[in-house]
Amino acid sequence: MTPTKPAASAPAAGPGNDAQAPDAGFAEYLARPEGPQFLNPDAVRSPGPDVPIRTVTEDGRHGPVAIRIYGEAAAAGSPALVWLHGGGFVSGSVDIPESDYLARVLAAQGTPVLSVDYRLARNGVSFPVPHDDALAGWFWARKNAASLGLDPDLLCLGGAGAGGNLAVGAALYLIDAGKPLPAKLLLAYPFLDAELPPPAGGLDDSVMAGLPRHLRFTLEDCIRTAENYVGGPVSMAPSYAMPGYADPAGLPPTALLACEYDDARGSTEQFASALARAGVPVSYFLAEGAVHGHLNHTAGLPEGQAALDFLAGQLAAARRP
Repeated sequence: MTPTKPAASAPAAGPGNDAQAPDAGFAEYLARPEGPQFLNPDAVRSPGPDVPIRTVTEDGRHGPVAIRIYGEAAAAGSPALVWLHGGGFVSGSVDIPESDYLARVLAAQGTPVLSVDYRLARNGVSFPVPHDDALAGWFWARKNAASLGLDPDLLCLGGAGAGGNLAVGAALYLIDAGKPLPAKLLLAYPFLDAELPPPAGGLDDSVMAGLPRHLRFTLEDCIRTAENYVGGPVSMAPSYAMPGYADPAGLPPTALLACEYDDARGSTEQFASALARAGVPVSYFLAEGAVHGHLNHTAGLPEGQAALDFLAGQLAAARRP
C-alpha cells in the first residue's frame, strides 16, 4: 500500500439530515486559521472550469441510462474516467459537485470524464438496478472509446461514497465475466459494507462530538443504507452489492481517498488492507480535516484541492509512456 500525505484539506457532507449549526467544540475547530470553510455560507468558491459537455443515452437492462461526457478526446496514451456519484444510493446525481465539479476539473486537465446517471434506490428500486446501470455506462464507454478518441484499455473507473460501491461491484462482475478490467479504480470514501470498524489511531472525539448530525454515520445508518440498496438483509447481499465482503483478488490497481473525520474511515482502511493482502497495488490518501463527502462540499474551495490533486495524479500515473 502506498500512503500519501496531503497538504491541508477539509471536511464535507455526510448522511442526510438537515444541516445544523455546529456546537461550540466544533466551532472552535472551524475557527482555526487552517480550518475548513465548507460550512461557511460566505466562503468564496471558484466555479468549475468551462469544458465541452454533452450527454448520450445507452439502453440499459432497466431502461435508458444517461451518460454525461466532459472534455474532448484524450491525448495519445492518456486515460479517461468513468465516474459514479455518491449519495447513499438514494440521492445525488451527475449535477452534484463531487460529480460535476470534479469532472470539469479533470477534463480541463486533459482527462475526459464520463459521468453515469444511474437509477437511485428509491420507490421500490434496489440492487441490481443501480449496479446494472453502472455496468451499462462502463460497457458504453468501452464500446465507443475509439469514436470518442479514447483508449479503451486506459479507461479508469471510480466513484464517491455509494458510487465507490458501484465501481467496485462492477469491477468484481467484470472479473467473473472475463471482461476487460479498468486500468485503475479511483474510490473516494467508498461505502463498501454495513460496518464501522475503528480507524487506525481512532477518531478525535472532541471534533467528532461537535460534528452536526448530518455529518455523522452510525452503525444503524450503515445498516439502513445497505438494506435499502440490497432490498433485504445485508446477510443476503451478493458480493457485487456489498463488495467490502468480497475477495478483492484480481481487482485492478486501486486509489483510495479517505477522510480524517469520517466515521466510516475504518472501512476504507480495512478495504485498503484487504487489497494489499490480495496483491492489488493500492495508493491511499488521507484528506486531513475532512469528513465524509469531502469532494462534494469543498468544491471550489482551496481546502479541497489536495484531494483533487491526488485523484488527478493517480490518473496521470495510468498514462502509457
